[in-house]
Amino acid sequence: MMAPWPLLHLTFLGFSITWPLVHGQGFRGTAAVWPFLFNVTVPQKAQEGIQIPNNGSAPLLVDVQVFVSNVFNVDILRYTMSSMLLLKLSWLDTRLAWNASAHPRHAVTLPWESLWTPRLTILEALWVDWRDQSPQVRVDQDGHVKLNLALTTETNCNFELLHFPRDHSNCSLSFYALSNTAMELEFQTHAMNEIVSVKREYVVYDVKTQVPPRQLVPCFQVTMSLKNTALKSIIALLVPAEALLLADVCGGLLPLQAIERIGYKVTLLLGYLVFHSSLVQALPSSSSCNPLLIYYFTILLLLLFLSTMETVLLAGLLARGSLGAKSGPSPAPRGEHQEHGNPGPHPEESPRGGKGSQRSWPETADRIFFLVYVVGVLCSQFIFAGIWMWAACKSGAAPGEAAPHGRQPRP
Repeated sequence: MMAPWPLLHLTFLGFSITWPLVHGQGFRGTAAVWPFLFNVTVPQKAQEGIQIPNNGSAPLLVDVQVFVSNVFNVDILRYTMSSMLLLKLSWLDTRLAWNASAHPRHAVTLPWESLWTPRLTILEALWVDWRDQSPQVRVDQDGHVKLNLALTTETNCNFELLHFPRDHSNCSLSFYALSNTAMELEFQTHAMNEIVSVKREYVVYDVKTQVPPRQLVPCFQVTMSLKNTALKSIIALLVPAEALLLADVCGGLLPLQAIERIGYKVTLLLGYLVFHSSLVQALPSSSSCNPLLIYYFTILLLLLFLSTMETVLLAGLLARGSLGAKSGPSPAPRGEHQEHGNPGPHPEESPRGGKGSQRSWPETADRIFFLVYVVGVLCSQFIFAGIWMWAACKSGAAPGEAAPHGRQPRP
C-alpha cells in the first residue's frame, strides 16, 4: 500500500533537528538517534521511516555495486594497503512510494538521515574516510531508493609473499551491517575495476565480490587481486646478490700464494654482510610462508663464508709449508758427501729434480675446491629455480576467524 505524499513532508520536518554525532569505524555521520520530543510532534508513520522496510518473510534485498578507483600505499612490511571505492546501493521501500498522478514529480532527493539506510562497517579497516559526510538519497516514485557512498580506507591485508617479488595476493574488505540481522537484510553485490593507471609497484588485475554464507550479520566482501611488478626489487636485491656471487667465483682464479686473494675474499664477505643486514630490513617476515628470497640470500652468505674460510686456511697451510722448507737443513753438505762417496747420480734423486714445477698439496686442494665450488654454485641456482617454480604455501586461518563479528561459531 502506497504511503501518502505528506509522509515525505513529515520526514523533512522530523529531520530538521540536529542529531548527536556517532564516530567509529563505520560511517562517520549522524546516527539514528531520535529526540524524545519527536514522538509527540511527528506521527508514528514518519517514525517508521527509519526502520528497515518490512519485506514479509524474506529479507530486504539491497543491491550493491562496488567501483574500485584506486589502490595505493601498499606496505608489505606493515601488511596494509589503502584504497578508494564507490558504493552504489539501491533497494525498494514501498513506504516511500507516492501516486504520480497526484504528485507529478518522478523522484525526490532527501538527506540520508531522513530514512533507513544500511550502516556499514569495514572489518579490516584501520581507518575510514567517508568523503561525503551527509550524502543525499534519491527516492523514485515507485519507492526505489538509491544511495552513493565514496570512501577512502586503509585496511589490513594478508599478503602471500612466498614468491616475493613476483607475489600475487588477494586482499579482502568485509562490509558488515551490524545494526541488522541476516533475517532482515541481504546483499546482492557486483564489482568493477576502474583503475586506469598502471604506473605503480602493485597492480590490481581483478576485483570480485561475494556474500559469505551462514552469517548472523548481513555482510559482503570485496576481494582485490594484487600483482607485484617486481622491477624495483629485482634491481635492488637480486642483481647485487648475483654480482657478488659471480665476483666470488672469479676470485677463485687468483693464485693461492697471492696475498691479494685473501684481501679480495674478505672484502667481498664484508660487503655482502652489509648488504644482507639491509636486506633483512627490506624483506617482510611472518609466522608462516616467509619469502623464499630470505632463505636464498642466507645460502649465498654461507657460500661466501665457506669460500673465504677455504682461502684463509689453505693460504695459511701453504705459507707454513714454505717457511718450513726455508728453515730446514741445507742439502749442500749431503750433496758433497754423495759426490765423494759416489760420484754418479743417485737413481732415486734424478726424478725429484724434475718435480720442482709441480703444485704443492694446498694448491692442489684449492684447485679441487674451486671446481667443486663452481659446480655447487650452479647447482644451487638450478635447485632454487625449481623450488621457486613448484613451491607453494598457503597461510592458515587466523585463530580469530572462528566467530568474529557475527560469524557462526565452529562446532
